[in-house]
Amino acid sequence: MRHSTQMIDTSISSDVGVFKVKGWLEPDIAERDHIRGAPGAPLRLLIYGDYECPYTRQALVNMAQVREQLGDALVFAFRNFPLTEIHPHAFNAALAAEAADFQGKFWEMHDLLFRRQSELTDHDLVAHAADIGLDGERFRADFAARKGLTRIEADVESGIRSGVEGTPSIFMNGMPHDGAYDSTTLVAALRSAMDSV
Repeated sequence: MRHSTQMIDTSISSDVGVFKVKGWLEPDIAERDHIRGAPGAPLRLLIYGDYECPYTRQALVNMAQVREQLGDALVFAFRNFPLTEIHPHAFNAALAAEAADFQGKFWEMHDLLFRRQSELTDHDLVAHAADIGLDGERFRADFAARKGLTRIEADVESGIRSGVEGTPSIFMNGMPHDGAYDSTTLVAALRSAMDSV
């Protein structure tokens, strides 16, 4: 199951449904992305996600298992795709993750936001920043100034160019993965891709 969308400027209209990603990843995983693993790994896995989307959360739980199984052979990347029409806190949660990145703690905030998915009000986001040890004053200033906006917009625009219509949207080695996103299916698909490399 995925949340599907139709992009209108910075807001997203949506309904719930299963869909197929229509295009290739554009651009491919690069240094500008939030990545885990070695950038030169032979296998590349990218997800467009929304911090308030329960399907993205489940996909990321599965992807953690995939990363454990494939180790150094895999680089994993996350791009923001907030579905603002159905998830009123998703955009500010993305801003909070990007504000944490300015202090070198993107993944700590990213992981915490998904663990505490029901706690995404602005007040909650400030508390989360304290929980991961961020400089609170700097976080609040970066968050209020929307310093991460350019990156979020770039992520959304790349998603649209890549045919993303909802979350989670998964790409393996630049190609859309339209199948199930349980860890067994993902590992099998990635191992098959590795065999063909």
